[in-house]
Amino acid sequence: MALLEVRDLTKVYGDVKVLDGIDFTIEPGQVVAVIGPSGGGKSTFLRCLNLLETPASGSVRFDGDELTGRGVDLDRLRSRMGMVFQHFNLFPNMTVLRNIVLPQVNVLKRSKAEAEAKARGLLQRVGMLERADAYPNRLSGGQKQRVAIVRAAAMDPKLMLFDEPTSALDPEVVQDVLDIMSELARDGMTMVVVTHEMGFARKVADRVVFVDGGKIAADLPPEDFFSEGNANPRIRTFLDKVL
Repeated sequence: MALLEVRDLTKVYGDVKVLDGIDFTIEPGQVVAVIGPSGGGKSTFLRCLNLLETPASGSVRFDGDELTGRGVDLDRLRSRMGMVFQHFNLFPNMTVLRNIVLPQVNVLKRSKAEAEAKARGLLQRVGMLERADAYPNRLSGGQKQRVAIVRAAAMDPKLMLFDEPTSALDPEVVQDVLDIMSELARDGMTMVVVTHEMGFARKVADRVVFVDGGKIAADLPPEDFFSEGNANPRIRTFLDKVL
């Protein structure tokens, strides 16, 4: 059974239809890279998956629950769906450790000791344990994004959403973040990743979804999407510009 199922999703800003009848599913353990031109609707699509953006119509069903239904407990459902943003969204007045511990204690009701053990283990894994007591303003962009990924992963989500997680980073640290994401994928984490990193989409993703003009124009295995034999002229034009 699909972990996430989207049917006929639309989103409108004023007179502009940003998403136009999106259908999408993802199975447990899959990694889906969402790519496409700027302004095509990628990030809006991602943010509609956990209702950070409210769809105009359509349905989003996650882990057996209808997110777009009346009376749904969104906080409970979002606790099972991690989100990593472009600009980290860390609490500036909290240390790295507290940024990771607090959501576990408040949402998952873990003890402080259990939450700290989880946080320290993950920080060790991404090479950030020595920065556990630092504040975000003392970290580089790459370090902040590693902490943001750890914070999301510490909640043991069933699905992780990444909204262009490397776009705000200096080029020399992009690969460090992509390596952590690749490790999560190898561990079986289900992931939807809006990205401009074609190497990640080619090597790590199980599927590449091409969003253009508010529609899913293609949903293919990476070997087919990036193949020189791909006859879709819109995709060929896009790839010629970004590769």
